[in-house]
Amino acid sequence: MPVDDWLVQLDNLAARSAGFFLRKPIVLDLTNLDIGQDELRDLVAKLATRKVRIMGIEGAKASLLAPDLPPALTDGKGTSDVEIPAVEESSAPATAANLALTVSAPSRANSSVVVSQPVRSGQSLHHAEGDVTIVGSVASGSEVVAGGSIHIYGALRGRAMAGTMGNSTARIFCRKLEAELIAIDGFYLTAEDLEPSLRGKAVQIWLEGETIKVAAVI
Repeated sequence: MPVDDWLVQLDNLAARSAGFFLRKPIVLDLTNLDIGQDELRDLVAKLATRKVRIMGIEGAKASLLAPDLPPALTDGKGTSDVEIPAVEESSAPATAANLALTVSAPSRANSSVVVSQPVRSGQSLHHAEGDVTIVGSVASGSEVVAGGSIHIYGALRGRAMAGTMGNSTARIFCRKLEAELIAIDGFYLTAEDLEPSLRGKAVQIWLEGETIKVAAVI
């Protein structure tokens, strides 16, 4: 705090390294930060205008979270301070194809949703009330967030977060695992955490205690 000063530092980073955060799964850690819900909502919006999309929030009190905010995540791997790449990355211009598109499902208790087309890069599919089935692939740079389980009858290249409403029994199934991030009930793994031998395989993913398990489906 103040957050505006921190955003100035972030802008300075972006000026030296365009596109550094583009299409990367970012978790916002609020541990020891005295911030209200309206301030958090404003921060997430300001980050979005900078093309920093927050996939989840750590270290937040339950009273801070809301359905229109990213879901709570826990037990993530800590990282060092952000390091500026030696070579500046180029950033693709914003077009209708890469702007985020939110697809909202009907809000019915314990309902399930079937999406009969791929989830393209930049799209977000949120359904807090039940399971989501994708008859196709989930592209890199896209996300599927469900209160229940997630079934993907294609490749999972983006982010999949199941059990976001406290459902620890939710699972994720996909025909081809190439995910950027997977999460169940707030516990998550990034691409770097996944067992290399399971990449490209059909898998099921579930939560055992506080550990995410990934196993090939024969």
